[in-house]
Amino acid sequence: MSLTTDDVGRFVACRPRLEAIAYRLLGSAAEAEDVVQETFLRWQAADVEAIDVPEAWLTKVLTNLCLNQLSSARARRETYVGRWLPEPLLAGDPMLGPADTAEQRESVSYAVLTLLERLSPNERAVYVLREAFDYPHREIAAILDLTEAASQQIFHRAKKHVADGRTRTEIDDAAARRIVEEFLAAATSGRTEPLVRLLTTSAVAIGDGGGKVPASARVVEGAIEVAKFLRGQFKPTAAKRAALGGAVAIHAWVANGEPALVAVLDGRVVGVMCMEVTADGITAIRTQVNPDKLARATELWATVEHGEPLVDAY
Repeated sequence: MSLTTDDVGRFVACRPRLEAIAYRLLGSAAEAEDVVQETFLRWQAADVEAIDVPEAWLTKVLTNLCLNQLSSARARRETYVGRWLPEPLLAGDPMLGPADTAEQRESVSYAVLTLLERLSPNERAVYVLREAFDYPHREIAAILDLTEAASQQIFHRAKKHVADGRTRTEIDDAAARRIVEEFLAAATSGRTEPLVRLLTTSAVAIGDGGGKVPASARVVEGAIEVAKFLRGQFKPTAAKRAALGGAVAIHAWVANGEPALVAVLDGRVVGVMCMEVTADGITAIRTQVNPDKLARATELWATVEHGEPLVDAY
């Protein structure tokens, strides 16, 4: 069916919210874009004149497409090379969605996106729609073909799962930069003691190279072990530079609301290291170096003023 200009306009008005929902549900900007495009094709084929509330219709279609995607993603991740981590989004990316409340900011943090992987598809959908977008349970129930009571129960269960694995700490941009600067100074000192002081005793380090870039296949656990691992990671060598294609510049930034280091080579983002910070210190370091999950970060990096790097030739 041919869409009018107004029909296309209604979809375009909803698109930012649809992308933000899909990203939170899938943990992948590339997959989110694909699902939003498929939603548009469904909109194009529908009798749009008979649709009373376009946003509700589009959200239902998108969410159910994401649920199908999540079910197949679980099977794909069983054969994924190494550890799987979400695709990071740099501060300023519109796909991060609303950030007016602490709950909205929390829902898109790298830490929470990782925790959401533990939830069932339905739990993830209810959590995202309620916590991040403040949909009432009545509407969530209609989107997912549930009862309102079931939606409420699923939400409380999902929220507890996320809360059990997460300590919330709000950090502003200035504090994030200080944390990143202190961390980088400690990591490049060649000693483990400065790093240990910044880490919690139960700190973990996780990397995702997708089999395309070297990354540890195991989760490194404990402050001392993480510090030793990071000391080795931040020791520049000719072999590392050859693998990357040259010396990288390292910038302080924010990704998914968390303090982050961004490694850039010739304008291309080649790594994003996100730090989960609590009142006791850095409790998790998650590093994304899979090039397939850094394309969008590279696109945004080219459009923002990022200033001078902390290290210009690592």
